[in-house]
Amino acid sequence: MKSKLKISLIQTDLVWEDPVANHEHIRARIASLGETDVIVLPETFNTGFSMDSKRLAEPINGISMQWMQEEAKKANAVVCGSLIIDDEGQYYNRFIWMQPDGDFQFYNKRHLFRMGEEHKSFTPGNNKAIIEYKGWRICPMICYDLRFPVWSRNQEQYDLLLYIANWPEVRINAWEKLLYARAIENQCYVAACNRVGVDGLGVNCSGSSMLIDPKGDLIAKVPNQKAGELNAEVSLAELNNFRKRFPVSMDADGFVIN
Repeated sequence: MKSKLKISLIQTDLVWEDPVANHEHIRARIASLGETDVIVLPETFNTGFSMDSKRLAEPINGISMQWMQEEAKKANAVVCGSLIIDDEGQYYNRFIWMQPDGDFQFYNKRHLFRMGEEHKSFTPGNNKAIIEYKGWRICPMICYDLRFPVWSRNQEQYDLLLYIANWPEVRINAWEKLLYARAIENQCYVAACNRVGVDGLGVNCSGSSMLIDPKGDLIAKVPNQKAGELNAEVSLAELNNFRKRFPVSMDADGFVIN
């Protein structure tokens, strides 16, 4: 049980479709962080948001998973982000939660970005993931999932909602507003890590990686359009105290997700 959790978000440009190059430059960024508990990388951090899933997909024991294991062990911290994974001929945009001891958990992106034809190159996930770590309950989501509040609805399941993304600058206003909404409506911390830079399809991403508290107040943010790190701490005791004093969940509507 750890009441306070240190979170590090790495907002970075990504080298298009080049896992080795991305491993190298992100390795240096991780090494500069210092002591932390959870290191968060952007969506598809090893390739960028490419739709060439068949060519770029790695097996679950591939080089990027091995890299994550090595970095988590060296940093003595969780390293998380998403990869294109080939699972028995199905291609998933898969969030990986890699612990320092080499154990990992995963979540497959449910909402595939139709306007970018992601639904034609990937298989959607069907299961929400709740990860338990050091007394915290953490719910990972990926990019387009942010637009679907029913999927992320907190039915007293989690304490930290974690988003990773390749969210474009043209819609950054929606990214920011929806992140605040998710924190408020779910009475949870929200950590969100977005990339910066122009990808191989000419899409510019401006970052706006941030950490928000359960009241909807900003804890910290990485400046837009710049590579950088965010290092901040969240408190489980403060979260539970707020929920106790303001028990919104007691009046929540019940529903079932199909």
